[in-house]
Amino acid sequence: MVVSRGMQLAPALTLLALTLLGACKGDAQKCDTGCRNFATLRYWKAADAEVAAAPAEQRDALRKQKLGEFGQKLESGIDMCVSQCQSANNDADIDCMIAAKTEDQVTACLK
Repeated sequence: MVVSRGMQLAPALTLLALTLLGACKGDAQKCDTGCRNFATLRYWKAADAEVAAAPAEQRDALRKQKLGEFGQKLESGIDMCVSQCQSANNDADIDCMIAAKTEDQVTACLK
């Protein structure tokens, strides 16, 4: 039986393509960490301002309410953020998002 050169290369090319496609995705764990930090800093900057503006006797209840809202919003959007982060495959941006300590810093990571 004669095997053409193209047939011999097909498995190797398939493996190479799969390897390259896999290499084009960002690290899922780093993306998850960065997305969670981004969401946390962005959300709490606005929420903390709202809590601070509320009457003193309402702040504890409002903070608890905001905490519950944050958890729901985070979990509903984290998968999309991680997916977009992986597709972007930008280590500098994700490292910046992980290292950020303020909302201003985390926002600057994406400019």
